[in-house]
Amino acid sequence: MVRQNSDFTPKWHSPAEVAAILGFGLSKVKMKIATGELRSIKDGKYRRVLPQWIDEYVQAQVDRQEAA
Repeated sequence: MVRQNSDFTPKWHSPAEVAAILGFGLSKVKMKIATGELRSIKDGKYRRVLPQWIDEYVQAQVDRQEAA
């Protein structure tokens, strides 16, 4: 029997999920991945982003704004 867990937290996200999380368009997320601004790994033919890397990206944006 498979147990359903409503508190499921994904271990990684697709670029489309990252776009939804950050409120960006998919093309913007793909560009940030391509330029290295947002870290990702390749899983077969798919790109994946760890939740920690999303947090790091957001923190880097905050730090950059505070330094300006």
